[in-house]
Amino acid sequence: MSSSDDFDALGPATRGVLAGRRKGWTGTPEHPGAVVNPAVWRASTHLYSDMAALRAHPANEDGRFYYGRRGGPTQWALAEALTQLEPGASGTVLYPSGVAAIAGVLLTVLRPGDVLLMTDNAYEPSRAMGRGLLRDFGVETRWFDPTDMASFDAACCERTRCVLLESPGSLTMEVQDVPALAAAAKARGIVSVLDNTWASPLGFAALAHGVDISVMSLTKHVSGHSDCMMGSASAGPEWYRKLRLRAQGLGNVVSPDDASLMLRGLRTMKVRLEAETASALAIAQWLDGRPEVARVLCPMLPGSPGHELWQRDFSGGCGLFSFVLKGGTSAARDALIDGLELFGIGYSWGGFESLATPVDPASIRTASAWPLAGMDAADQFGVRLSIGLEDTADLIADLERGLAVWAAALGEQA
Repeated sequence: MSSSDDFDALGPATRGVLAGRRKGWTGTPEHPGAVVNPAVWRASTHLYSDMAALRAHPANEDGRFYYGRRGGPTQWALAEALTQLEPGASGTVLYPSGVAAIAGVLLTVLRPGDVLLMTDNAYEPSRAMGRGLLRDFGVETRWFDPTDMASFDAACCERTRCVLLESPGSLTMEVQDVPALAAAAKARGIVSVLDNTWASPLGFAALAHGVDISVMSLTKHVSGHSDCMMGSASAGPEWYRKLRLRAQGLGNVVSPDDASLMLRGLRTMKVRLEAETASALAIAQWLDGRPEVARVLCPMLPGSPGHELWQRDFSGGCGLFSFVLKGGTSAARDALIDGLELFGIGYSWGGFESLATPVDPASIRTASAWPLAGMDAADQFGVRLSIGLEDTADLIADLERGLAVWAAALGEQA
């Protein structure tokens, strides 16, 4: 493309195909751009032509060889591709996992004595970080209700330095008013960080909506094949530079082989997300009509909590959502999940295969309740589904079998 403005004007699918494919990284000096994909550059040592070149070592930026811990063309291509997919980003830092990305960001922003505000529907490893790692470094974590601006305001104080958002929440799927929260944080001098794994920049442009730093677990949608782990953080110029230096100080580096797999997944992410979203919405609509189901927690579903905000702010969705059974027991819910044949049981999502896991957030809630407002107290047993690329009709038939197992288990327990 002739300029970055021309590139930004392209549609997301086109940008996903072109991003990160510099001709210098997809060929040789004699044949630049000769192949489609960047090669896998495995190197710990980068050599200099002479001592003059060593002493004049280049600036600390992607695209310049220095030492393997700063990456090579394979990692640089992935970082650049992610930056080009995030409107407003100046750069992207790669981490060995999504949790490492969250930790790397928070350890960059926070200092001893600071207060971190964390949404109460945050990913459990993020919550554990607030209770453990950050506390050990002298940081206080306070939780707030993800859907209540007054709860956010009440949690703020003069020591508040950062707020960690997650929208939708990865278990209970609350959609936060991210633009309003980011603006309120900015007005107080608070850094806003969003775990944007659910939607990715293809479905929610975090920085364009006012967020300072956007984090993703690339393990999920970007990989798409459940075979490698990685995380990322994208930001504007000020925070990108700080994130990069802190990651280097902590010795963070990702494998070029994994970066190559992530680049492969990135090229098809949009079409996979569209297929998974369409299937998830059809399944959510089916579950919404089932007598065994008390509530479907799927922002894409009209009438579901958070749908209006999702419709206002998001340009896409994904295959992850939850539903809550009408009464029942934990044992019956286990029987339902065990009775599924096409859904695996595993703590991940975003892959080509469908997964089901139990949802029990009551014990980890601090500032908001479970069951959610408007739900019966008996309706507490949830199931989270990650919808993959199987045929929708087959997944619905499998869930129908699972619900029949659930009903039979309840009958045996009566």
